[in-house]
Amino acid sequence: MAFRQEEQGYDRGPMTRFEKTVLQVVPRLNAGGAERTTLEIADAVIRNGGRALVFTEGGRLEEAIRNAGGEIIRGAAASKNPLTMWMNASLLSDIIAREKVDILHARSRAPAWSACWAARRTGTPFVTTYHGAYKAAGPVKRFYNSSMLRGDRVIANSHFTADRIAGLGALDANRIAVIPRGVDIDLFDPKKISADRVNALAAQWGIGENPGFKLLLPARLTAWKGHETAVAAISALMARRERPGATGQIPALTLVFCGGAQGRDAYERRLRTVVEESGVRSMIHFVGDCADMPTAYAWADAVLSPSTEPEAFGRVAVEAGAMAKPVIAADHGGARETVVHRETGFLAAPGDAKVLARTIETVATMSYTARRVMGEKARERVSSLFSSAAMCDATIGTYRALLAERA
Repeated sequence: MAFRQEEQGYDRGPMTRFEKTVLQVVPRLNAGGAERTTLEIADAVIRNGGRALVFTEGGRLEEAIRNAGGEIIRGAAASKNPLTMWMNASLLSDIIAREKVDILHARSRAPAWSACWAARRTGTPFVTTYHGAYKAAGPVKRFYNSSMLRGDRVIANSHFTADRIAGLGALDANRIAVIPRGVDIDLFDPKKISADRVNALAAQWGIGENPGFKLLLPARLTAWKGHETAVAAISALMARRERPGATGQIPALTLVFCGGAQGRDAYERRLRTVVEESGVRSMIHFVGDCADMPTAYAWADAVLSPSTEPEAFGRVAVEAGAMAKPVIAADHGGARETVVHRETGFLAAPGDAKVLARTIETVATMSYTARRVMGEKARERVSSLFSSAAMCDATIGTYRALLAERA
């Protein structure tokens, strides 16, 4: 299906002034893709002459948004209570009138209902962004999810997401704009990461001087991100390596789980138990959230993204690519758009530990030169197609087009 031309919005050149006020609505400002994109768009709006407001419950990225010149308006943006959502609609309506908001942009389902009602009351152009491929197990859930379909423009962060939206059958394709997530290729630049910086982070993680082949799995600790598949794959590889008479080339391995539980303490306990029972505790490190992800990627020889459910986009693959690291991603969802199999990385069958083990062995036994060439191709592709500058350019282009239609 053909979607709007914003999907082709790479390389537009310098943007002209955008002296408008944009109000983004996001539940919290912590570590996820929606939150990071909120910051990037706020910064882009400000740099192009506009005002950036964010209605949110707050979080770790608040300071970054303020430092960029954005304004935080605190409220119960994460609440799913119908009464609170209705009250938020009135609050947003007041903000729109007081601050002369030109564009209202919602990034999550519950606050999108409040934003939708406020947009209709005030006649404000309304944009939503699908940051995930939401499940819809029944009519109630489908109705709840439908808040994201009510934008005057609906941004999908990949063609996979756009196809899922179009498959709902309730939305004109002309209202869907495909704008892939972006990565800051200046921040995620391997040339800017010193060996001392990498060594300091490894020491902070408690990793010794001879870690062997280094694998990074950057994701919050939740069941569908594929941590248990990775544990099973590492266990299988080590069993083969230690088998009497083994003649393979499988090197020693170190795997870092980089990401916090974010309240899922029961799952973290379960995962730690799985690691212990699999006999690979000495090879796997739980390091929690990391404030310096470029250095985390620089430490690794290869990166894993073995999600058992489809990623709507898959930020890990493009961040790893920007850092010139081969990535092994699950062969579904947005990864099929961000990873070129055997050219910029590898795609492996989702949830299949045996396939993942064989793929890890393939990457680990490649020559350094072959991995470097693969990483260079990955960075070149990310710089061309998935930069945050291109994403911001296309998003502000969407705002412009919507305002022009209203005019």
